[in-house]
Amino acid sequence: MKLDRERLRQYFLLVRLDKPIGILLLLWPTLWALWLAAEGIPNLWVMTVFVLGVVLMRSAGCVINDFADRKVDPHVERTKERPLAAGKVSSREVLYLFVGLTLTAFVLVLTMNWLTIALSFVGAFLAASYPFMKRYTYLPQLYLGLAFGWAVPMAFAAQTGSVPTVAWLLLIATVLWATAYDTMYAMVDRRDDLRIGVKSTAILFGDADRLIIGVIQVMMLMVLVLIGQRLSLGAAYYGGLLLAAALMVYHQFLIKERDRMKCFHAFLNNNWIGLVIFAGLFIHYL
Repeated sequence: MKLDRERLRQYFLLVRLDKPIGILLLLWPTLWALWLAAEGIPNLWVMTVFVLGVVLMRSAGCVINDFADRKVDPHVERTKERPLAAGKVSSREVLYLFVGLTLTAFVLVLTMNWLTIALSFVGAFLAASYPFMKRYTYLPQLYLGLAFGWAVPMAFAAQTGSVPTVAWLLLIATVLWATAYDTMYAMVDRRDDLRIGVKSTAILFGDADRLIIGVIQVMMLMVLVLIGQRLSLGAAYYGGLLLAAALMVYHQFLIKERDRMKCFHAFLNNNWIGLVIFAGLFIHYL
């Protein structure tokens, strides 16, 4: 098929490179893991593989998500203009693109050790199956957290050849974080999701959504404090956690009235939580 400029633009939109928030939210826990595993700046090639892997797998996740939602997206205000939903690309193209992105990421992983390669199969399964979870469970946000967070044990495996307890604790923190911010995201679509029968934590939590998000945020901070204690991390790290806590309070203010645009802004603002936690780690290891 001829790849003219317009079709390339549709592919660009399909993998959401115009909306890098997903890349950033996946990248921050990966960087946390790499810095903790290396106790400072990680191996350059390992870091390169994981940063590229984040971009490739997030792009692949967007592609397979649109394929899974191809009959749903046209009926949702926020998604009806996506390339597949609008009929600007075909389902076959979408599947080819997904396979190409996934295989490219796997080729990069093949340069890592055997443990990282083995863990990558689990990561690929999580990424490919996540988009279908919203049809079977009200906890797709939790599953997304596991898919996003699987880079954490992989990063430890690549950097150290093992997956210590602290890696699993960081995975738990990442799952909690993703569940919180993706519930904010789901609050944007709650009205449409109820109408078309798509499940989410925003629907499951109902009027308790703000309270449960707050509890999840506190749990995430507690796990990160536990990591800090286990690794004897210093004031810079805890300063990052304090800034993250302040941002979480701000998010509670934003979602107070459950306004769709403010909920979306709260979701986007989670990027800063990832940044301040990483900044704390980076400064500590300097």
